[in-house]
Amino acid sequence: MDLRFGDSEPTDEERAAVDALLGPPESSWEGAARDGTDAADLRWARGGREARDRRDLLLPGLHALNDRIGWISEGALDYLCRRLTVPPAQAYGVATFYAMFSVRPRPATVLHVCTDLACTAAGATDLSTDVEARLGPESGVRVERGPCLGLCERAPAALVIRAGDSARPACEGGTVQAVRGSGGAAPGDGKERRGRDTPRATAVCAPATPDAAVRAATAPENAPAEPAPALAVPQAGDPALTLLERVGTADPTSLDDYRAHGGYTALRRAFALGPAGVIREVTDAGLVGRGGAAFPTGRKWQATAAQPDHPHYLVCNADESEPGTFKDRVLMEGDPYALVEAMTIAAYATGAHKGYLYLRGEYPRALTRLTHAIAQARNRGLLGDDVLGQGYAFDIEIRRGAGAYICGEETALFNSIEGYRGEPRSKPPFPVEKGLFGKPTVENNVETLVNVLPILTMGAPAYAAIGTAASTGPKLYCVSGSVDRPGVYELPFGATLGELLTLAQVRAGLRAVLLGGAAGGFVRPDELDIPLTFEGTRQAGTTLGSGVVMAFDDTVPLPRLLLRIAEFFRDESCGQCVPCRVGTVRQEEALRRIADRTGAAAAGDIDLLREVGRAMRDASICGLGQTAWNAVESAIDRLGAYE
Repeated sequence: MDLRFGDSEPTDEERAAVDALLGPPESSWEGAARDGTDAADLRWARGGREARDRRDLLLPGLHALNDRIGWISEGALDYLCRRLTVPPAQAYGVATFYAMFSVRPRPATVLHVCTDLACTAAGATDLSTDVEARLGPESGVRVERGPCLGLCERAPAALVIRAGDSARPACEGGTVQAVRGSGGAAPGDGKERRGRDTPRATAVCAPATPDAAVRAATAPENAPAEPAPALAVPQAGDPALTLLERVGTADPTSLDDYRAHGGYTALRRAFALGPAGVIREVTDAGLVGRGGAAFPTGRKWQATAAQPDHPHYLVCNADESEPGTFKDRVLMEGDPYALVEAMTIAAYATGAHKGYLYLRGEYPRALTRLTHAIAQARNRGLLGDDVLGQGYAFDIEIRRGAGAYICGEETALFNSIEGYRGEPRSKPPFPVEKGLFGKPTVENNVETLVNVLPILTMGAPAYAAIGTAASTGPKLYCVSGSVDRPGVYELPFGATLGELLTLAQVRAGLRAVLLGGAAGGFVRPDELDIPLTFEGTRQAGTTLGSGVVMAFDDTVPLPRLLLRIAEFFRDESCGQCVPCRVGTVRQEEALRRIADRTGAAAAGDIDLLREVGRAMRDASICGLGQTAWNAVESAIDRLGAYE
C-alpha cells in the first residue's frame, strides 16, 4: 500500500493531541522522531497490522486534533494517518465529510448559529446577521450558520466551541460547561481513554440574543458558568409519565438516586428471564422502532441473536439530527442511567458484549452526563466483566459524531464508527447479518431502548395495553414553533394532534403543522383530529416520523421555509448516489426560483419539482433522498403554498 505522505510536519501540539489518544509511537515508521539511528527501523512496517486494526480510531483522532487546535492541518492529518496506517487521501475524505471539522485554518473559537426551521421561524437569520456584524475578523471568533442544534424548544439557539482552552465561556440563559476529551468513556485496553484529557470548552446559548451570543463567544478565561436551564419537559413530575418519570425529579448525576427511583429493576428481571425471555417480552409488547421506520424491535433482536457469527455488537443511535427532534437529548441529559441500563439489557438479549453509543457532536451536556454515568456504572459493577455478578460481560464506548445528518442512517453510522465516510451501504446484507465491522449488529435509537425498561418492569401485557393495538406503548413528541409551552411531551399512542397542541398551548393564527421534521409532511389547521399513531398518520397521507410536531403561525413565510428545507437536504446529501446528489440540488434551485412567485408563474417549476421528487423517492439509496421531497410535496398539495 502506497500511503503517499506529504512533506508537512505536525507541530508539537498536534503530535501531543494524537499521542494523548493513541499513546506514543513505538517506531519511526509510525511517526516517532527520527534521530539518525533509525535507518533499520524504517525498513519494515513493524506494528502495521495492529495499526490497521485501529482504523476505527480515525474519527476520535480527528476530534482530538479539532478539539486541541481548532482545525486539522495537513501535517497533523499525515501524522494521524501514519499512526493508524490509513492513506491520507482517505482520511482527508473523512475529515471533509463532517461539518464540525475544518481542514483550513480558522480561529480556536467557533460560534455555530442554528438557522434551521424552528430557529429560522424564531428570528435566527437576523440573529446571525447581527452577530456576524459585531464579531469581525479581529474578534478571533468564526461565526458559522448551520443546521439544527437539537435545541428547538429554546429557539433561536447558538453553540460556542472553543478549542484548546479549558475556560468556560459565559452565556445568558444557556447551558455552559467545559467538556474534555474526544472519545468519551471507552472500555478495553485503555488506549482509547487516553484522549479524555484533550481540552475543549463549549457553551450552549438558547434562547440566544445577539448580546448573549457575543458574550459567550468572547468571554475571558475562567468566566463563571451560568446555571443550566430546566429540562424541556413541561409535564415533569406528572405521576402518569412512564418514559419521562425520572426527568426533572431524579438527580441525573447520581446512580444511587436512579436506583432509588426504580433503576436496575429491569436489568435484574432480564437476568431472571434469560435472553430468549427478554426477546419474547419485547416482541409480545409490540415495541417498534421510534426513529421513524417503526420496525418491530423484537424481530430485529431475535434475528441478531440467532446469527452464528460472532462477536455481536450493539449500537445506540443517539445522532438525532432531524430538524425539530430533541427527545433523545432530553432523555440523555435528564436520565442517562436509564440508557445505560437499557443498552445492557439489549446487549444481553442479543448476545453482544460491546456496545457503541454514537452521540451527536452538538450535544456537549449529554456527553458529560453519559460519560459520568458509564464510569459510575462501571465502578459499581453494572458494566464490565461481571455485570451484577451474573457472569455476563458488557461495556459501552461513546463515539462522538461530527455534524452529519446522514449518519442517522444505520449503515452510514457503522461506516462512521469504522473510520470511513458516513455513506450508507446497499442492503442486503442487513445489519443483523453483517453490520458493524462486518458482524451481526442490532441498532436502536435512544427512545426505543428506553422503552424496554417499562416493558420488563410492568410486563408485556400491561405495556401493550397502552396506546392502540397496532401502535403500543407511550410515545415522545418534540413540540416547537408557534406554541407557548414547547418541549418534549409523553402521550400514549392514539392521542390526537389537536390534544397535543392544546397541551403545548398553540398560538392563534395557526397556518400549518409539520409532522416528522424536514423528512415529514405538513398538515392543515383543520386536520388536527389526526391520531398520532403510525397507522393513523399513514391513513392521513403523512408520517409520524421520529415524533416532530412543529407549529407555524401565519407570520412565517411558507415559501422561505420550504427553501430552507431544500437547502438542508442539499447540504446533508452524502453525494453517493446520483438521484439524491443531483435531485437535492435541482429541488433547491427550483424552489429558489419560485420563492416569490405563485400561480401560473410557478407552474413550470412545480412540474419539475414533481418529476425530480419522484426520481429521488424511487431511486435513492437511502431514506435521505427518498424523503427529501416529502415536505415540499405536502406543502404544495395540502397547503397550496404557491397558489
